[in-house]
Amino acid sequence: MTITKTKKTTKTATKTSTKTVKLQPNPFQHEILELVSKQRTNQKKIELLKEYRNDALVSIFIWNFDESVTSILPEGPVPYSNSQEQTSGNDTLSDSIEKQLNNPSKLDSHMATQRTSLRQEHQIFYNFIKGGNDSLSKIRRETMFINLLEGLHPLEAEILILTKDKQLASKYKVSHQIIKEAYPDIQWGGRS
Repeated sequence: MTITKTKKTTKTATKTSTKTVKLQPNPFQHEILELVSKQRTNQKKIELLKEYRNDALVSIFIWNFDESVTSILPEGPVPYSNSQEQTSGNDTLSDSIEKQLNNPSKLDSHMATQRTSLRQEHQIFYNFIKGGNDSLSKIRRETMFINLLEGLHPLEAEILILTKDKQLASKYKVSHQIIKEAYPDIQWGGRS
């Protein structure tokens, strides 16, 4: 009689840990939105939105998701001409942002001269919405907006361009419903 040993194999389920990355204090808005977008559950998105809540982020969400907030800037790409880059003036700001993001050395040089962020500039958003500062001329308003965009990190500028056209959810995985749950204190409607 021969005895054969059989090896007993058991499958163990491996659990992938979804350890959430912690952002540095006062992160850029694009860092917050990218982190939130990477989350698989709405509950985790809500937790992160609560954790990283700041006035600029709330202002962006109100401008983007509140139907009573009307942007008085032209819709679509923002005309852009940067004399430092020696462009012909045919680029849009969106094109310029894309070029900067695809060229790390250009992005690094932009960061070296960086002076502002959405966190610092959110208090002037009222100039770009109906009922905010109607005394500004169209040219002055658009010039202020372009100057603001030029001073921001390219990804922060992109957020503002998406927000003015109410297109933030086209890039970041956030919805009006998630924002309502994360920030129940925001009163929606009746702003313009």
